[in-house]
Amino acid sequence: MTAADRALDFLQLNDVKDLHFQLSPSELIEHALKNGEGQLTETGALACSTGHFTGRSPKDRFIVFDKTTCSTVDWGSVNLMFDEEQFERLHRKMRYFLEYQTAYVRYANASADPHHRLNLCILTTSAWQNLFCNNMFLRPTDDEVSEFEPDFTVIAVPEFKANPTEDGTRGENFAVLNLTKRILLIGGTGYAGEIKKGVFSALNFLLPQQNVLPMHCSANVGKDGDVAVFFGLSGTGKTTLSADPERGLIGDDEHGWSETGVFNFEGGCYAKAIDLTRQNEPQIFDAIRFGAIVENTRFKKNTRQVDYTDTTLTQNTRTAYPIHFIDNAVQPSVGGIPKHIFFLTCDAFGVLPPVSKLSVAQAMDYFVLGYTAKVAGTEMGVSEPQATFSACFGAAFLPLKPHQYADMLGEKIKQHQVQVWLINTGWTGGSFGSGTRMKLSLTRNMINAAMGGHLNDVAYREHPIFKLQMPTQCPGVPEQLLDPRQTWQDGAMYDRNAQQLMHWFESNLSKIAAK
Repeated sequence: MTAADRALDFLQLNDVKDLHFQLSPSELIEHALKNGEGQLTETGALACSTGHFTGRSPKDRFIVFDKTTCSTVDWGSVNLMFDEEQFERLHRKMRYFLEYQTAYVRYANASADPHHRLNLCILTTSAWQNLFCNNMFLRPTDDEVSEFEPDFTVIAVPEFKANPTEDGTRGENFAVLNLTKRILLIGGTGYAGEIKKGVFSALNFLLPQQNVLPMHCSANVGKDGDVAVFFGLSGTGKTTLSADPERGLIGDDEHGWSETGVFNFEGGCYAKAIDLTRQNEPQIFDAIRFGAIVENTRFKKNTRQVDYTDTTLTQNTRTAYPIHFIDNAVQPSVGGIPKHIFFLTCDAFGVLPPVSKLSVAQAMDYFVLGYTAKVAGTEMGVSEPQATFSACFGAAFLPLKPHQYADMLGEKIKQHQVQVWLINTGWTGGSFGSGTRMKLSLTRNMINAAMGGHLNDVAYREHPIFKLQMPTQCPGVPEQLLDPRQTWQDGAMYDRNAQQLMHWFESNLSKIAAK
């Protein structure tokens, strides 16, 4: 039996109309162009549209309720229940549908640490989504493919639309995760991020059972082996700040922390592309070449040059490329125990310090809060800054209760005496609309100072409201910026805004504690 036959057998498919197994990136690009799935940019990247859905649809993401998950999953507005029998019917309908479709199948791995690896068998009906999976997951060698034993199934079929009445979905699109059978079904949506985050959700359920902390973070390592991890929600700088030419990139989004250190779950990067420039983000900009994908972008008129300022289709424009497209990527994508943890927040209210040092208790609180702020223009109906809280900086992907992840993080911080920092990449001198966004160069200087030990021996002052420890000096940063109140013309207004944000912090911590 060939590897392709074994894959079909694992997928429980008798046959498909046209099967393409383990195609190379070049072959997948040829298929995508022939199928009309995209166009080549001037740098050779494949430009694709994800269709109606240009982002994930959290309200259409489900987990199967069964004996394994009934008492372990944190059920609620994030983890929506899906009936076990309805899952079986939906799975059968998709398999029958696939017998009449062209299918692209590949083997891939999740987790660079072989002791905690998930072997994936992925089926997509579009070549470009299969290229996405090649870019985003770890790529087994030809020898490994010949002996590959998959233990997790991903089926992504945008053309298959559910019938809510029959199938138990909310609409025609869905992402349903069966953690017992280790199957992810995706239909009715062409947004490839559903594949990536569905696998991440599975790892967030499985790895804590192996005493591994799954983390929605980026990570890099210095020349002396010092590892730093960066937590942050979308738009806070997680990908940008970890892409440092002076440090090796372990990964930009998803990692595990085991007894021996940090390891990447993925084999690639999925970076936001909005307003991308070579000047501000040279490593990401130069990674967008043949083999890479750009999603939902537009070309400049009469060219094949991508206009990264164009948000006609969405603000959530993206690029996906293999991690080795970054020159200083670490291979394999593993590192030691972290020395520094950075919590990134884009505070649109302009009241948090640009850099502050956290105690263990504060680190656990801010980790559980996962705070950032939405600003006007990012979503329909958002006209003023809005506080956003996402537990552990990734609530949408956490099947377990937040405190289970926070407790693991706290123990690891204490055990290894990790330094934890809160970095505000948002506004200073006022809130959004009146203040100014913190310059990326200054944020880099603060992070480099922390990692270089230059903030160890300086004096600190305590913030009167947030009780954070703020350094009074930082190389390469004007001293007046380090205390946010000093950057506001109206100190009383600053105090009111800071008190309001602190009230939201306390209210959300109380809600989480009550769960």
